[in-house]
Amino acid sequence: MERKVKVVQYGTGKMSVYTMRYVYEKGGEIVGAVDVNPDVVGKDIGEIMGTENKGVNVVSNKDAEEMLKQTKPDIVVIETMSLIADVEDALMLCANLGINAITTCEEAFFPMNSNPTITKKLDELAKQSGCTITGSGYQDIFWGQLISSIAGSTQKITKIKGSSSYNVEDYGIALAKAHGAGLTLDEFDKEVASVDRISDEERQKVIESGKYLPSYMWNVNGWLCEKLGLTVKSQTQKTVPQTYKEDIYSTTLGMTVKAGDATGMSAVVTTETEEGITIESECIGKVYSKEDIDKNEWTVEGEPSTTIVVNRPATVELTCATIVNRIPDVINAKCGYVPTEQIGELNYKEKPLNEYVN
Repeated sequence: MERKVKVVQYGTGKMSVYTMRYVYEKGGEIVGAVDVNPDVVGKDIGEIMGTENKGVNVVSNKDAEEMLKQTKPDIVVIETMSLIADVEDALMLCANLGINAITTCEEAFFPMNSNPTITKKLDELAKQSGCTITGSGYQDIFWGQLISSIAGSTQKITKIKGSSSYNVEDYGIALAKAHGAGLTLDEFDKEVASVDRISDEERQKVIESGKYLPSYMWNVNGWLCEKLGLTVKSQTQKTVPQTYKEDIYSTTLGMTVKAGDATGMSAVVTTETEEGITIESECIGKVYSKEDIDKNEWTVEGEPSTTIVVNRPATVELTCATIVNRIPDVINAKCGYVPTEQIGELNYKEKPLNEYVN
């Protein structure tokens, strides 16, 4: 591509500050921005980024369609919510207009195993309009490609076990609430944990209805199975509240989480496959105490067994850099809803983004 890649930023919260800067640094151009927050609508994105004005003002989501038609971006980066149902309208808008879209929505990483109804709608519309829709972010590498690469150097695998922790304070209020942060233990049990105390048959009905609430690892396990050529036999999920011995103030929630109340949750997803390989993955998202740190640890058990540990990963920056490095891959990909396991390996982009676009 001879010109700069044109990007629209959909959602101008904490993470967008990094994403938009990275787009500019990689030779791209932000041509529009959208948000639902009336406090930021009308602001120049430079003010949000903490730089000089860029000549691009944030518009309300009500005006998003008109702005997209006028700016004609190559791709829209959607950084808002964690469930596919919550970003459906934004993704459907892009699919309807034939505009590529990539989202940090965690469920969007592999939504076909948690909300096949919405995924099918998006896939069919994107194929008709000639664009690509996908989900990416931190999990693309640290819960996905990194693990499949280790698996590629293993003779025989019996089990894959992973654990990752992150501070919900870094990702905004929607994610913090999705993790049950701030709830009493009784509230957590009723609103979060009870969802998974059902049979496989009942869970499948909920999934087909589009009302299932997957943890992030639910979709990651599905992605890994597809990437490794494994056939899912069964998959279960269990959520457990995380607590702390002292009160912790959450700036994201704007409240003090009382000692003994839920600071967040641990979700463990166990997948059994026809090939006999078990995948057990855990994500721990909570309001951090002063002792907590981000950590990512995975073990591929077999011959040989390998463990990789990443301490203090900069999860926000890594998420945003992954999104920006993925932009040319998405533009070049086939049309439809295409998970990144089908798009190919993610590589560092040293040159301007447009030089990687076919």
